[in-house]
Amino acid sequence: MTWNELQTDLAAQNYVAPDDLAVALHLALSLERPLLLEGAAGVGKTEVARVLAAARDTKLIRLQCYEGLDAAQAIYEWNYQRQLLAIRAASEAGETGKAVEDRIFSRDYLLERPLLAAITQSKPPVLLIDEIDRADEEFEAFLLEILADYQITIPELGTISATTKPIVILTSNGTRDLSDALRRRCLFAYVDYPDRETELAILNARCAGIESTLAAQIIGFVQNLRKEELEKVPGIAETLDFAAAIMGLGIADLTADPAALQATLTTLLKTQSDRAHITTEVAQRIAGKAA
Repeated sequence: MTWNELQTDLAAQNYVAPDDLAVALHLALSLERPLLLEGAAGVGKTEVARVLAAARDTKLIRLQCYEGLDAAQAIYEWNYQRQLLAIRAASEAGETGKAVEDRIFSRDYLLERPLLAAITQSKPPVLLIDEIDRADEEFEAFLLEILADYQITIPELGTISATTKPIVILTSNGTRDLSDALRRRCLFAYVDYPDRETELAILNARCAGIESTLAAQIIGFVQNLRKEELEKVPGIAETLDFAAAIMGLGIADLTADPAALQATLTTLLKTQSDRAHITTEVAQRIAGKAA
């Protein structure tokens, strides 16, 4: 499969991938290397993993990272309740020793979390490690063995090697620097806010039937809005919500009804300071530029 064919497959899932992103995905698949996607929140990094899984008709396994994430939540843990019940049953039956220990520390009592589940699938899944920059630096060490060798070491069981290699997508919003060791194990692509033509293509793909003039106004409005001094710049998801709100209210021209336009900004502006900054007059000015 060429990167152009991959780009077409993603387009069939209504994801418009720019050439550089499609090439990075193609290389990650060809070389069987993890791909680190970095960029601002809302530019479609997480969506890449979802549509890639759909395009390849495989399972998506997602690990949402957060501060304090550890191996028990990310890799595996033992089913302690079942182990206690098994120990009690063995004791009542007069069983003791290594046989009981071997049984309760077998795969039957192991709870697979996303990272372990990803390497034990019969068909290569897409493993999404989302917002890795939110996890502690120590957690990155847990990932290195997986990303380097696609295996996990469990002290009680030994090393579990991948049945099939997962397709690994990591995302980062850049809230902290990632370690050099993690970056070295990954291919890298930066996902920026789309240009006007790309975002217009995304809108037309996701909102089939939208009138072309209105679509151009919506994209022009959002693109110009991003140039304002905002705390939270609206992403692609907010653009689609804004378009749905505009269409739902039956607005055919963004400059025709200032009050209605202002009301729809709840889909784009997510902080009080941004709402206060983008007044009705400012919104009208931006809409005028977009017309």
